[in-house]
Amino acid sequence: MKKFKLIKTSGMILAAALLWLSSCEDFLKEDPQDRIAQDRFYQTAEDATAAVNAVYSNLGSTSSGPEGIYHSTTWIAAGLASDELINKQEGAIANDQLATFSWNAENGNIGTIWRIHYKTITLANIAIERIPPIDMDEALKNRLVNEAKFLRALAYFNLVRMFGNVPLLVKEEEPLNPGVADVNAVYTQIISDLQSAEALPLDGAIQEGRATSGAAKALLAKVYLTRKDFQNASAKALEVIQSNKYALWPSFADAFKHTNRNGKEALFSVSFGDGGGSISFWEFGQFNVRLLPPELSKEISGIRNTQGWQAATKDLYNSFSDNDERKKVTFLTEFVNDKGATIKLSDIYIQKYWDRTAEPVAGDSQQDFPVIRYSDVLLTYAEAQAELTNAAVASQYVNMVRKRAKLAEVNLSGAALKEEILDQRRKEFVAEGHRWYDLVRTGTLEAKVQKAKSVAVKPIYYLFPLPQRERDVNPELPQNPGY
Repeated sequence: MKKFKLIKTSGMILAAALLWLSSCEDFLKEDPQDRIAQDRFYQTAEDATAAVNAVYSNLGSTSSGPEGIYHSTTWIAAGLASDELINKQEGAIANDQLATFSWNAENGNIGTIWRIHYKTITLANIAIERIPPIDMDEALKNRLVNEAKFLRALAYFNLVRMFGNVPLLVKEEEPLNPGVADVNAVYTQIISDLQSAEALPLDGAIQEGRATSGAAKALLAKVYLTRKDFQNASAKALEVIQSNKYALWPSFADAFKHTNRNGKEALFSVSFGDGGGSISFWEFGQFNVRLLPPELSKEISGIRNTQGWQAATKDLYNSFSDNDERKKVTFLTEFVNDKGATIKLSDIYIQKYWDRTAEPVAGDSQQDFPVIRYSDVLLTYAEAQAELTNAAVASQYVNMVRKRAKLAEVNLSGAALKEEILDQRRKEFVAEGHRWYDLVRTGTLEAKVQKAKSVAVKPIYYLFPLPQRERDVNPELPQNPGY
């Protein structure tokens, strides 16, 4: 969002530019053959489907302006601003600031995160408002509106956790210079949207990749957990577990294979790719570009565009025992080149998104970004139960994740149990965009970052600053304390 004015005057134009990207047959395949005039849109069921498809497209797309939410910047920021990732990208000052906790309101990546989230919210608001008057099948109409509500809730959940009080925009037409809403009001809207989205079809009864009832319940459980409403967090997570629609793959590596995309462990993912060649702009995911070492492209023929811009902290790598199956799946510390020589890397890189069979070139990935995996639901339930002092139940669900990692079971309680759950989240979700949120939620940001990076974290970094560029054009926006 370059200016708030864009939400009011350019949202519909922006939507029109995006809508033609998505076909009604398959929302993951986009065809830029025709443009649809704004005054002729929102008339049919096909228009309604395309309007919601445009919201989905904005989660990953780069061709429609700034990158989508899960393309790169957001999940990278959550890793750098924690004990998880270090920055290796030369000249990327914004990333250096995030990795060293020296950012301010001028940080370009923070501005990008703000802008792409409000762009998604704008598209969702248009769909939610424009679809109900269309003369179409009521079941489909309700489903599409609820999908848009799920996506709006997802965007606001990121924003409220990162920035605290933010503008709460839920209509197509909003004030030119909106002020911020209280955190509680934002969460009330998020919960309301997700409660509506609980009426979505179950997994398997809807096109793969779209929001489902299970995804809504899982996200709602995470919202309640963040709000320290542990009873409701437990209840919603348990509903997902007892739906019997999801399960862990036998091996941790299986969760990242192309053949298992949208499989039993995926509650909600964002897909990447060029739509079979139908999209002219680069739409591939950045996982392997950013996380695999540049040495791969130099030493092995056929591999290209591995830049190694972000790497793991040594503290993260050393926290894994050698018995933990996730260690060898997640990290790359050496490889054998074309000449048979072993190349030892000076940094610890992340290889878990690289399916060598499906993507031997490594760099340009059409892999999914895992927004919510089933292990997240299990650990959410475990954390909520631990907070409710149900140690035996919490340990049981932590052990499900440990067992898949080939680790022995634990039987813990109190602070040790909570620390174990946080540690399992760290190891399970490397480079999945969770870590900063987890450390903030548990109040452990300062201690964990100090240990991993020897960086002193000021309390102001429990929130990000509202981008100064936004405040320059909107005098109603305040600034978070300390910035």
